[in-house]
Amino acid sequence: MAILESLLLLVHIGVAVTLCGLVLLQHGKGADMGAAFGSGSSGSLFGASGSANFLSRSTAVLAAVFFITSLALTYIGSTKSAPKNVMQQGVMGNTPPAKTVDVPTPAALPGMPATPVAPAGGSTVPGTPAKAADVPK
Repeated sequence: MAILESLLLLVHIGVAVTLCGLVLLQHGKGADMGAAFGSGSSGSLFGASGSANFLSRSTAVLAAVFFITSLALTYIGSTKSAPKNVMQQGVMGNTPPAKTVDVPTPAALPGMPATPVAPAGGSTVPGTPAKAADVPK
């Protein structure tokens, strides 16, 4: 199955490159727009109908082959039983569990009191009103 997928991918890329080249070689329909508005012999806006040359027909065939190889590659890719990748399991799928770290308690730190001490005479919460004795005059 891997050989078929590789061969199909090679054909797909070759058809895509050839299709780009054929599209760039063709004469644009926009060049005939002036002829459509009175100065040419074409009967419609996009030129005479039925005037398909070798380049346009080969472009249509290559476009059909491109679509068929796209669908085949999609089918092969969706039915292949591969391990889950990052897009299926998420970014954190392969990360090991977090290690626990022992954080010392405030009482265990040398030179620090076990409980926080509030400042004398003031409020410890920002935004609360101070006492009348704390307001400068």
